Amino acid sequence: MELPKLPNNNKPNHLKNAAMLSGIAFQMGAIIYLAHKVGVWLDGYYNIKNEIFTIIATLSGVAISIFAVVTQLKKIKF
Repeated sequence: MELPKLPNNNKPNHLKNAAMLSGIAFQMGAIIYLAHKVGVWLDGYYNIKNEIFTIIATLSGVAISIFAVVTQLKKIKF
């Protein structure tokens, strides 16, 4: 009697990779959107007319989202 073979875990899971890649765009959009909203709220709370908090928060959101994408792409096996 022969035992069934176990699946080879070294092969990349293409469906999992596709799901991760499709979710990255939504994740980036959500991070940038929330950072922008925080910046708008801070500008309104401190009554700042030149919107410096909005600019800083939005650029920080872009940097954080790029960092998150790069770390997630390192985990994907192509």
